[in-house]
Amino acid sequence: MEKAAKKVTGATEPGGTAGTGASEERAAATQKAAPEKGAASARVTKAATAMRANAVKASAARKATPAKPASAKSATAKSAPKSAVPKAATPGSAAPKPPRNESRTALVRRARRIDRELAEVYPYAHPELDFENSFQLLVATVLSAQTTDLRVNQTTPALFATYPTPEDLAVANPEEVEEILRPTGFFRAKTRSVIGLSKALSEQFGGEVPGRLEDLVKLPGVGRKTAFVVLGNAFGRPGITVDTHFQRLVHRWQWTAEKEPDKIEAAIGALFPKSDWTMLSHHVIFHGRRICHARKPACGACPIAPLCPAYGEGETDPEKAQKLLKYEKGGFPGQRLNPPQAYLDAGGIPAPPLGAG
Repeated sequence: MEKAAKKVTGATEPGGTAGTGASEERAAATQKAAPEKGAASARVTKAATAMRANAVKASAARKATPAKPASAKSATAKSAPKSAVPKAATPGSAAPKPPRNESRTALVRRARRIDRELAEVYPYAHPELDFENSFQLLVATVLSAQTTDLRVNQTTPALFATYPTPEDLAVANPEEVEEILRPTGFFRAKTRSVIGLSKALSEQFGGEVPGRLEDLVKLPGVGRKTAFVVLGNAFGRPGITVDTHFQRLVHRWQWTAEKEPDKIEAAIGALFPKSDWTMLSHHVIFHGRRICHARKPACGACPIAPLCPAYGEGETDPEKAQKLLKYEKGGFPGQRLNPPQAYLDAGGIPAPPLGAG
């Protein structure tokens, strides 16, 4: 402070000869102002410290507040409109929540509960291809690629009436078979497959469909999916049918993240007893065709909505969702011309033959 006073004195006294009275007065004023400035600075510092303390407390409070459950579709939840907020699946039920950090045990329990619920909804679930024997089921399943079971069922009566056995189809005129199979699409490739597998059955298996997976997959046009359909429904040997509906639903339900059919088959098979595999496939496929559609699932009419992590991807309004239901759930015909009696007893409607109506 003395140095500051001397500096001021030097600045106001040219040549150092000016009177010292004014200089001393200014120095005294400077010394008087210094404590006041220091007090003000202390007050500011104290206030700033209090503000920082309050900010720290607020931050700690925010961190201590439990985070809200993440949305099933976290990538799109922020941009979703308010109308996309899931409603309860049924009156009075809570909106479903996706599993978070679900343990293996919890996943198994949820998956099996879903299957039990579907078994109650579809007690009449069955393969939706018309067939009377293993040969017809094998051929019909091969023909079902890239088309509906309904179209296959409308086409196979003429095929099996003309070629009832593998031996008959093995020596068929390809052009005549193509004409019959035209409605199913890709009819030339399918003609080659059904004639080829018929020849293989005649030459290698005595005209009988083999009951082993390793034999079936060697036949032209027959993969694991087709083989498991035949094994499960013609031979009573458990198998998982991983078709497009099955893949879509197990992903929506977060049963597996696998993409390849054989890996999906293995992953889902590990969640269920082997004895459940065939009916599990029917339950899931039935649900995918009737309620959990690819483009617009009927979430508001779904009986397993509380267990579904993907709830809200489709229509959640119960009345609007009801209008999306297909086949017997929507009051429409099914896919089989000759469905099982249990299906008819449950209110199912047979499909019309080709060209009817």
